Amino acid sequence: MAVNKDMPILVVDDFNTMRRIVRSLLKQLGFNNVDEAVDGDDAFAKITSKEYSLVLSDWNMEPKSGIELLRDVRKNEQYKDIPFILITAESKVENIVEAKKAGVNQYIVKPFNAKTLKEKLSTVIGDF
Repeated sequence: MAVNKDMPILVVDDFNTMRRIVRSLLKQLGFNNVDEAVDGDDAFAKITSKEYSLVLSDWNMEPKSGIELLRDVRKNEQYKDIPFILITAESKVENIVEAKKAGVNQYIVKPFNAKTLKEKLSTVIGDF
């Protein structure tokens, strides 16, 4: 089945520059239906008001982090199956283990490029 490049994607990061970078990389890959959220609380409010096909979230944010957002999404029956990718500057094994236990689909370590993003997306949503 072909990936729908019009699928709604939510990019969550407390830094505007990082949101713009991720949006730009997604656009390079052909995805244009991208919304943004500034933290986990903002993101969860958006998730409850619109049906997203994918969430890409930074890990380190205040007041609600990406891992907390992931846990909130996974414990909610209505949203628990949304594909979720965490983005972080830290590649510590304990973080990767924690993310996997919380139900993350994929994990991206900064800095990354369009090729890395495409590889990670392909494992989550299929080849495109």
